[in-house]
Amino acid sequence: MEEIIRAPEAAGTGSCGAQPAPAEEPVKQPPGPGWLEKLRQGLSGQERTTSPLPPALFLALSAVVGAAGIVGTVYQPSYTVTADGVPLGAVSAPQVIESVIDRVEERASSILGYDYRLSQEIHWEFALTQRGGLADPAGMEDYLFAQIGEIMDGYVLRVNGELIGAAQEEAPLISMLDQVMEPYETENTVSARLLAGVSITQEYAPAGVNQDVEEMRTLLSANSTEETTYAVQAGDTFMALAFDNGLGVEELEALNPDIDIDVLYVGQELVMQEEVPFVSVETVDRVTYQESVDPPVEKIPDDNRYEDEIEVVEPGSPGEALVTADVTYVNGREQSRTEVTREVLVEPVTRVVIAGTKERPFWYPKGYFIWPVHGVITSRFGYRNIFGSTSYHGGLDIAVPYGASVLAADGGTVMFAGTATGANWSYGNLVIIDHGNGKVTYYGHNSSVLVSAGDHVAQGQAIARAGSTGRSTGNHCHFEVRAGGIRVNPMDYLS
Repeated sequence: MEEIIRAPEAAGTGSCGAQPAPAEEPVKQPPGPGWLEKLRQGLSGQERTTSPLPPALFLALSAVVGAAGIVGTVYQPSYTVTADGVPLGAVSAPQVIESVIDRVEERASSILGYDYRLSQEIHWEFALTQRGGLADPAGMEDYLFAQIGEIMDGYVLRVNGELIGAAQEEAPLISMLDQVMEPYETENTVSARLLAGVSITQEYAPAGVNQDVEEMRTLLSANSTEETTYAVQAGDTFMALAFDNGLGVEELEALNPDIDIDVLYVGQELVMQEEVPFVSVETVDRVTYQESVDPPVEKIPDDNRYEDEIEVVEPGSPGEALVTADVTYVNGREQSRTEVTREVLVEPVTRVVIAGTKERPFWYPKGYFIWPVHGVITSRFGYRNIFGSTSYHGGLDIAVPYGASVLAADGGTVMFAGTATGANWSYGNLVIIDHGNGKVTYYGHNSSVLVSAGDHVAQGQAIARAGSTGRSTGNHCHFEVRAGGIRVNPMDYLS
């Protein structure tokens, strides 16, 4: 880009970006400051001479003096400005147009991001301009700025402050944003909006900015992969979680290298991956659907029953309601549901129960089993090859460090605690707990036991320390569940 050269005022003319005139070309000299006063002083000097002034010369000089008075009243000294030969008007001094050029270049540089210099040939030349006829410098600035081809005046699209693109008209950008939201809208959609800070403003921008509206739409709709966390819920399995999140089991394992996929517990946090668009879309759908209404429950207290012990007297029955609700989605996933109206179609019938009020003992069984330890399952329930032969394994072997706490899977009464003998010798240091209703749990190969036969223990209470006693190949907890005296798969009972 050609650099602008400001020429100093010389012989009454100036230029920016233009070459100086050839030396042999005569240069017009404008009247200097005080020329009218000097003329008057000259006339006074003539009047003081001893030689009389010829009448013709006297009349000519009188005419000049009179004309000068008129010119000084109607006109003022100025400089006419042109840009590439286009007249821009007159200014009072060269410094005015130079300031205009500085401002134009500064504005352009801030928009383009680099040091910009005007390429136009700008000239100024001394002239007399009718008083009040000087040009407005702001108008000159706007004209020069509008001539910069590297800058466009249009509608600029930004997302969270990031420049995405621009267009000559606003309508194509608005239509494009509607297309970004369209895939998430249904016949029930009552509102849709982009969650990012999206703005369209009319302003100047670099002419090289992306002006392809379709490319902008593709960018805003493109997905990126983000990591999220998920807290394990009751009933979750590693495989189901992988499939529900669009992942293979191996992919989910890679995201969670320290997790044993065979042992998940409620509240455990897993790292997941989620596809998130560049701009998230929130929609609100108004939907109407029938919903089952739970029956009210009437409780009859019974001081002879433990808490949570309930006997159903009347089962009751659920009702039906017609519900209209506003459902909020983000990128197609439901976030919340706000009920608008509800119309009961079928009244529910009250459920009547007898509920115990007696305080439950701390050790009373809760009716479900928790994991006694958290570790790697080294041997599962069923037949296996060990010690050179095939044998039936009646529980789970869970590897843990020596001395790790072994917890009671549920509350109950300790049936046995000590070193197993006779037919049970292979269990080593063993704890057996009776949980009532025919359910019993075994905890084998402990390094030591912390309870005695007859003790009541609560769910989660430490009952032993892990070890490798009895017939064992390493530190672990052998965990068994027996129902009605028969060994069953513990995986079917653990929560």
